[in-house]
Parts: sequence; structure tokens; C-alpha cells
Amino acid sequence: MIHILLSRLRQGHRTLPYPKGLPALPERLRGRPTVDASKCANTTDGDAKDGCQLCAEVCPTEAIMLHAGVPTIDLGRCLFCTECEAACPGGAIHYSGEHRLAVRDREDLIVSGGQEYRLAKALDAELMRVFGRSLKLRVVSAGGCNGCEVDVNVLQTITWDLGRFGINYVASPRHADGLLICGPVTANMEAALRLTYDAIPAPKLVIAVGACAISGGPFFSQAEQRGGAASVVPVDLFIPGCPPHPLTILDGLLRLLGKLGKSA
Repeated sequence: MIHILLSRLRQGHRTLPYPKGLPALPERLRGRPTVDASKCANTTDGDAKDGCQLCAEVCPTEAIMLHAGVPTIDLGRCLFCTECEAACPGGAIHYSGEHRLAVRDREDLIVSGGQEYRLAKALDAELMRVFGRSLKLRVVSAGGCNGCEVDVNVLQTITWDLGRFGINYVASPRHADGLLICGPVTANMEAALRLTYDAIPAPKLVIAVGACAISGGPFFSQAEQRGGAASVVPVDLFIPGCPPHPLTILDGLLRLLGKLGKSA
């Protein structure tokens, strides 16, 4: 036992200081994309030009649409593969290191030039009274590749220590306050997801993590999946990514519970 205690003393405090301070993020982090319409090869003085649709054509999930020649990106479909950034001849699309991505409404996941990205707002006062100090989530992998599930589970490690915010994962939906869903919801998982949702006592929350859980991700065109969690249950928080960084997931959860400062 003395050797264990001495080892812990040598290791020191390992929990990240977030949200008081941001941890060091890798330079190759693919965060929120930006669209600079002035650099778009499709436009000249606001008028659409014929020709360049490369960004939309290379997108594997049809996440990019052109409006008046300017691309808009649906982060609910985006895999953050950066193929559009590489294909754009004018450099109009750029993937930044911005980790804050979670929103409350599906339509807020649309990124376009000059439009403000509306991050998730906190729950209303009544739900905050119920969930603000303690939130128990049942994690459901509804046919995912396990990428999002891994980053969800990482939040329980000593470095992230999700429990210090009063958020924990539970084994039974009857002990849960809400669902955290990963995966596109396959046909085989649809009934199980409905039953799990129904087993959670009201009021309850649903959080969709990753492109698959929001829109079906790379499987969006397959008949064997339902196109995301919202096709089966109501969703209160959307956290895009493929997979989202653990900090992106944590940021979304804390925003939902009003645990971040107004400037964050």
C-alpha cells in the first residue's frame, strides 16, 4: 500500500483544469469549419459563376450545398474529412481548431459565410432545477463504429473526470435521467432504442453524439439504418463530429447544464 501511495504522490494532480482553462489541443485537430465567401471561386461581386462545385462533389455525405454559388456546410452530416478544404481552389473553406460545436437545434448545425454559429443554450429553469446538480446518462450504441463511444468513455478517466461535474453514466435506463446516443440507429437497434427511452422516467433528455447519431453519417444512404437518433426519439442536444473530440462532448454537456461562463 505504501508503494501505491508514493506512486500517486509522484504522479501528482492529473485532472484537466477545464473549464477554468483549455487543455493543449493538437494542431491537427479538425474543428469547426469556416466559409469565406469572398474567396469562393463561384462568386464575383456576389453573383454566381458557372463551374466550381468541387467542394460539394467531393463530400462523401452530401454535407455541402451551394447557395448563390457559396457553399454551406451541414455539420450534422460532416465527417470533418477536410476533402472539401483540399478541393477548394480559392481556399474558401478552412477547418479551424475551434472545438465548440454543440447546438440545441438541428438547423443550427448549418455553417455558411458570415452567419453566426449558435452554440447550445442551457436548459430552462425547471429542467435545470431537476438536472443541474446531477445528470445520469444511459449510453446507447445504436449501430456505431465505436469511435464516438470511445471518446464518450474517455470522459470517465482521471484526466477528464466527468463525475466532478455531477455527470455520470449508468447501466440501467431506470436509473437514468437521459440517453446519450452514438451510431446511426440501425434497423436492428430501433426497437431497443425506443424501449430504452420509454424506460427512463420523465422528464428526460436525449443527446446525439457524432455524425451517425445526427444524420446517419457515412451510412446515410443505407436502407438498414434510420438516419440518426431524431428519427426515433426527440433530441435535446446535438454534438457533431466523426468522432467529436472529448472536449467537444464535454463542452456540449456543460453548456446544456449551464456550467460554463457567459463568455465561454
